[in-house]
Amino acid sequence: MNFNDLSGLTITEISGAQAGNDEIIFSVSDGRKFRLMHWQDCCENVDINDIEGDIADLVGIPLIQAEEVSDIMMDAESANNESLKWTFYKLGTQKGYVTIRWYGASNGFYSESVNFEQIV
Repeated sequence: MNFNDLSGLTITEISGAQAGNDEIIFSVSDGRKFRLMHWQDCCENVDINDIEGDIADLVGIPLIQAEEVSDIMMDAESANNESLKWTFYKLGTQKGYVTIRWYGASNGFYSESVNFEQIV
C-alpha cells in the first residue's frame, strides 16, 4: 500500500504526531492501522521536524488528499558530506489540511527515507 491510498479513508485516531518523534500511527474506520516511521541506524537521524495545521481536522471525515513529496539534497559544504532529505506528507479533509514534515540527515551511506506500512 502506498501513502496515497489513504485518500478516501476516514481516520479515527492519530498518535505520535509531534515534532521530534520518529513514528506516527493512523487508525482508520475499517479497523486498520498504518504507520509512518523510520528505522534509525548508526550514522543518520530522521524524525518529524514540524507539523503545519491542526491534526484534529483529519479525524472523523474522509481524506480528500494523501500525498507524499520529498527532496534530497547533498551538503557539499559539510565536512561530513551529509545527505539531507525532506519528506512532506500532505493530508486533507473538508475541515482542513495538515502537512507533516520529516527531516533526515546522514553521512550519505544510510537512508533518510520514511516508511509507510499497514500494521493491523
